[in-house]
Amino acid sequence: MDRVKNCEEKFAELFGGKPVTDEGTDPGFMRILQRFIFGEVSYVGPLDNRMRELITVTVLTVNQTLPQLKSHTAACLNIGIKPAEVREAVYQCAPFIGFPKTLNAIAAMNETFEKSGISLPLEDAATVTEDDRYEKGLAVQAPLYGTEIADRYTWLPGAFAEAVPRYLTAFGFGDFATRKGLSGKDRELLTVVMLAALGGAEVQVRSHVEGALKAGNTKEEIVCALVHAMPYMGMPRLFNALNCSKELLS
Repeated sequence: MDRVKNCEEKFAELFGGKPVTDEGTDPGFMRILQRFIFGEVSYVGPLDNRMRELITVTVLTVNQTLPQLKSHTAACLNIGIKPAEVREAVYQCAPFIGFPKTLNAIAAMNETFEKSGISLPLEDAATVTEDDRYEKGLAVQAPLYGTEIADRYTWLPGAFAEAVPRYLTAFGFGDFATRKGLSGKDRELLTVVMLAALGGAEVQVRSHVEGALKAGNTKEEIVCALVHAMPYMGMPRLFNALNCSKELLS
């Protein structure tokens, strides 16, 4: 593998420019970064540029690394990813990282969209109403996860035993997973990466690895997604995700 040549080719594909040689204040660090990400990691495994960039956008949203999110939003557009796909990758982080961080990422994403001449708001992607968001969310959730959460939290006091599982179904699955723009298969794979990037969510990582497999992702695709996320989230979180999912992925 000629990682220097690979880096030059991948960098041109994504960003339309050339990687660092001796430019800037920290060229040595940038050579390490670019040659590792774009010369090595980007060439291992079955995922294409589209999925790799959506993975990168997801991790950058979780980590709130907004300058890099702007750069990779532009890279998504450069390689033909639809704005609606980028938007959905960012939007679906909300149940996992909260609304304030997601709003930060949306602002960074939209700034890049506007600089690229994309009119906002994009077309509405909702497919649910106030009356059916729970039922449609359950139709997505149940085949992958059954009644696991409702069964696990029956011990909650008072109204919370009913409310908490309902929030997951109607909000997490109904409001987001039913939206147009990304397939269920892609959403589950991005959710695995999202949870791995959070750190400390290994129980949920394992559960969503199982869900990603049921949604049609292969073991190699899931491992590839986690490995591709590694330069952005760090090696410890990669190993934590792999270790907690070993029985499912081996």
